[in-house]
Amino acid sequence: MGKKIYKKRDAVAKHVRRIALDSLVKQKGLAGGAQKQQGKSAERIKLTVRGLYHGEVRMEAEDGTVYTSSKERARGTLWGDIVLAEKIGRERVQVVRVLERAHTEIVGVLRVKGSVRFIIPLERRLPQGIAVMSGGELADDGDIVSTRVVRWEDEGGLAVKISGRIGSFTQATHALDALIASSKLRTAFPEEALAQAADCRDAKLMEDPGRLDLRGVLTFTIDGRDAKDFDDAVSLEQMENGSVRLGVHIADVGHYVPYGSALDREAFLRGTSVYFPGRVIPMLPERLSNGVCSLRPDEDKFTLSALMDMDENGCVTDMRIERTITRSKARLVYDDVNALFAGDAHQKELMAGLEETLLGMRALAKKIRLLRENAGAIDFDTEEPRFVLDAQGEPVEIIKRERGEAEMMIEDFMLTANESVARFAKGRGLPLLYRVHEKPDPEKLDALKAFLDGIGVDTRGIRHRAQPGDIRAVLENTRDTPEFSVISTLALRSMQKARYDASPLGHYGLAMADYCHFTSPIRRYPDLVVSRALTAALCGERVKLRGDALMDAAIRSSDCERMAAEAERAADKLMMARFMASHVGEVFDGTVSGVSEWGVYVLLSNGAEGFIHVRALDDWFDYDERRMTLRGERSGYVFSLGQVLCVRVEDVDLIQSAIDLSLMEPLRPKKREKSERKKERERMRVFMRP
Repeated sequence: MGKKIYKKRDAVAKHVRRIALDSLVKQKGLAGGAQKQQGKSAERIKLTVRGLYHGEVRMEAEDGTVYTSSKERARGTLWGDIVLAEKIGRERVQVVRVLERAHTEIVGVLRVKGSVRFIIPLERRLPQGIAVMSGGELADDGDIVSTRVVRWEDEGGLAVKISGRIGSFTQATHALDALIASSKLRTAFPEEALAQAADCRDAKLMEDPGRLDLRGVLTFTIDGRDAKDFDDAVSLEQMENGSVRLGVHIADVGHYVPYGSALDREAFLRGTSVYFPGRVIPMLPERLSNGVCSLRPDEDKFTLSALMDMDENGCVTDMRIERTITRSKARLVYDDVNALFAGDAHQKELMAGLEETLLGMRALAKKIRLLRENAGAIDFDTEEPRFVLDAQGEPVEIIKRERGEAEMMIEDFMLTANESVARFAKGRGLPLLYRVHEKPDPEKLDALKAFLDGIGVDTRGIRHRAQPGDIRAVLENTRDTPEFSVISTLALRSMQKARYDASPLGHYGLAMADYCHFTSPIRRYPDLVVSRALTAALCGERVKLRGDALMDAAIRSSDCERMAAEAERAADKLMMARFMASHVGEVFDGTVSGVSEWGVYVLLSNGAEGFIHVRALDDWFDYDERRMTLRGERSGYVFSLGQVLCVRVEDVDLIQSAIDLSLMEPLRPKKREKSERKKERERMRVFMRP
């Protein structure tokens, strides 16, 4: 296969690498560019190790170019390490030196085989079976331990020493503790930050008399049943000119977390709150996240309010931002509001004073949603698992989260507020963190097109310069097909990753030219940055976060978001594996959710995902990367995305969160359905016979 050149990353990634590593490179005398070595000019470049692929170590440059090295020339580097490498070919390199180790501490499960001790890391991208040096004898076989690396691979073999015992992997709470530790998430707040949070007091208008008093306006929150950090409240007022005023009122976290303070420094490092089954690692101490800042009912709160006048079509005709004090009248739950919308008599009685406003909001949200759909916004309606846990934290049920009308209504209001705030800030030239989403990668669009062509979907709208509406049209046209969930997933994978940037580059998926995150400052650092910029503008002050510091905040926030998402997915896989451990030997229906050269991923009917390895199949299989299929050489059996299978759970590896499946049906090629065009031709042949 020819050289793969991945699309160049944005200037932001180059900027952060330059800031983080250039000084280190200079200190070590490893300046990039042409290096004289034994009379030859050899180009040296900084790369990030991305893991093993076909026995080769894969590395990635700042511009996205991929290089490979043999394991012998990689100096025992691990996934995530940043290295200085020397080019020895167009796409081949050898590692000169490791600049930054990604894994000086490793969390794993201890295994003892006679006198031999080793750990199996929870991070699957690390080598399995790392030697344990003497020390830490209090830990037993099967215990989860934290370790520190005492010897690297190129120093005689990777080895670690036990530094602490986390607990037994048989307990779900300990397993989750270990996953959090392995994800390198910050869990403890510095004393200075906790002291600052303890000094924060409840809102009193006399302490900030310049705020607009909206406590007389009917406002309320709508969240999930388990939520405690209420970032946003909503209101709807009928205006004399016939328009309505939608109010989105956001906790004024910046009032309590000034720029450069201990709380701000810690929030910057965390970037976001991280949500696990039954547990939250908040961005801010609980005193703020669940208390002083949270818009709890019947409590005065300092807020920033986006007040948007909207016409009969749902268009924003006028908008202003105000520093306010508000008082939520109720704490509503999505399920209850959905029941009200469905006509539930009990909920109608409970929400008698709110029903008219809620129904007005429902009608407005439908108009807003129609406008977004007509603009081409893509709606990836993905299902996320929710786990019901017992008293010991073990999963006893997996429930698929579904978006009801209430969830979509609040989402519509938040999107409208975020877009309006971004326009407000851009129009005034405010330094801001924008939420940006660039155009899809052409190679990934080609792969999506190839798959859709293979299953007979019209792809004339899918091209290199596809507009959001083109992709939306494909999703709408296939919504009622059995393959829709897979099509939606593949379309999502073809998208670029959304990120934060100091420039308003637009949001492709939402079909918006200007967009930012404003509505969740309790749990997202970029929203806090935006609220501070708005406050400075409203008070006639200079925005403090700007220039390189603002760029650094964009990069850090994007990185923290990615780390949090990976940790949350890992926790979901952990809980799925623990749940399925009690279902070994049982048979399930499932849908093929992924295909690789090694086997087939199957999404089971209960929401868990398992894997059928090709070695468990009685045939040799060829992998078609473009069409994402596996075809048996002897049987002709084909595995393809969206295919329905009957499988049995063979084994569950709790440490690696892996569910092994086997196929229950024989490997026989399926008869291909005749297309409607072919059926029509056959009917015409019969008709034309003499």
